[in-house]
Amino acid sequence: MWRKLAVAWAGNIAAIFVAAWLLNGIDYGDDWWALVLAALVFSLVNAFVRPVVTILSLPLIVLTLGIALFFVNLLMLYVTSWIVSGFTIDGFWSAVGATIVIWLVNWLLSVTLFRRFHEEEREREREQGPW
Repeated sequence: MWRKLAVAWAGNIAAIFVAAWLLNGIDYGDDWWALVLAALVFSLVNAFVRPVVTILSLPLIVLTLGIALFFVNLLMLYVTSWIVSGFTIDGFWSAVGATIVIWLVNWLLSVTLFRRFHEEEREREREQGPW
C-alpha cells in the first residue's frame, strides 16, 4: 500500500504542477513545498476519503451513468485546497479544468512511466488471490 501511495504522490506532484502551469485559477504560490504537500494531501484524500464518498454517492453515480464520479474527483480537489493553505482554486471552472488536467496527466503517467509498476501490482494481486 505504501508503494502505491508513493507512486500516486509522485504522479499527483506532476499533475498538480501541470494544472497550475496551464490554468490561471490553480495556484500553489510558486512554493514547491506547497505543491509537494498538496500532492500528498490529494493522494491521501483519494486513498481514504474518496472511497467513502464514492460508496455514499453510488446511487447518484449509477443514475448518472458514472458522470457523478467526475464531481467526486472535483470534491477531492476542493478538500485538498481546504486543507493545504498554499494551494488555491479560484473558482468552479478552474476546479473543473484542474480535475480534467490532473486526470489526464495521471492517466498518461499510468500508461507510460508507471506502467511497469501497475503490471507488478496486478501480478502480486493475482499471486495473493482474492483473500
